[in-house]
Amino acid sequence: MKTILLSIALILFAFNAAPGQTPAPSPAALDIGITATLALGDVTAVDASGRGLTVKTKDGDILVLINDKTEYKKVKPGETSLQNAEPATLAEIGVGDRVIAMGRVAEDRKSVPAKRVVLMTKAAIAERHEQERADWQKRGIVGRISALNAETQEISLLMRAPAGERPITVAASDKVIFRRYAPDSVKFSDAKPSSFAELKVGDQVRARGDRSTDGAHFTAQEIVSGSFRMVGGSITAINPAANEIVINNLQTGQPVTIVVNKDSVMRRIPPEMAAMIAQRRAQQQQSAGTSAPSGGGPAPGATDGQPRGGRGPDFDEMIERLPQVALADLKKGDVIAVSSTTGVDPARVTAIKLVAGIEALMTRQQGPASGGAQSPSLNLPGLDSIGGP
Repeated sequence: MKTILLSIALILFAFNAAPGQTPAPSPAALDIGITATLALGDVTAVDASGRGLTVKTKDGDILVLINDKTEYKKVKPGETSLQNAEPATLAEIGVGDRVIAMGRVAEDRKSVPAKRVVLMTKAAIAERHEQERADWQKRGIVGRISALNAETQEISLLMRAPAGERPITVAASDKVIFRRYAPDSVKFSDAKPSSFAELKVGDQVRARGDRSTDGAHFTAQEIVSGSFRMVGGSITAINPAANEIVINNLQTGQPVTIVVNKDSVMRRIPPEMAAMIAQRRAQQQQSAGTSAPSGGGPAPGATDGQPRGGRGPDFDEMIERLPQVALADLKKGDVIAVSSTTGVDPARVTAIKLVAGIEALMTRQQGPASGGAQSPSLNLPGLDSIGGP
């Protein structure tokens, strides 16, 4: 049992150490913080003279008591056993490193005399995360689910590409790792283990795997999904103390409270960029239906049916490059667009991304036919892009 528990802990070792990383591999692994025989967490203090470590776990802080008989091992991210572990010393452990302290945990779960401490350095974790991020960029696709086939475990996805959305069929075998955004959470690291059964038409999906030569099929290793909503409208009230903004939702005419926190991405589109986006969108709408590719034909800008640039522009990075805006910079009457996960209360959302400075988009796109009820600004590039590695 101890060996199994250690293996699960090692699997979790490199995951959830920082926001925005790859999916954790096992629901069981997510439950580990402090057990009867070990504690897993990040070092917050090292007391070499007192022979102890303070470790922050998901279940709270714990004091790791060490002595001359304590054994130290160092492993690399991705290892699931101690077979390839290297000898280590107390001097190698620093604040921010991740450790597993193995020993009989006290009944109050406040301390553990460690027989063995397994170390993974924060530098090794950061390097692994960067490798994972690069692989998601290289082998990842982003899109919107248009259909699901539970019998064949296939997902019909409208994938983002430079020329617009393009269909692709994603094969999801039983070996695929599924994760799903938690309701009302803006953090990728809060995504929960999931399954094919939880997918819904309209969900946003980020998948990592391998694409076929013709670009029409994709074999997935990992899939991260989420149900997102977009709201937008004019600010009617701001409460800095509560970090809340109230808008009049353009889609429903009803008030919506927007909650922002340290994880919310808040940006402002410069006027010249907003005008350029509005003009480009108007041109695309005018040409819609005349230049759209049929069925399986290649999209403009692609050859042999293979979209250039894989997943197309990195919308997340585009949003990140926009000028930052703080709550104090916003005022009543400003028009904003906000993306969030679908939460419990439709009148209250937590902002994943908030973009201000979209008045030009609104005024150019609204008209008597729509009555101003539906705003294309809710489809701003990057706002609906699922967060991830």
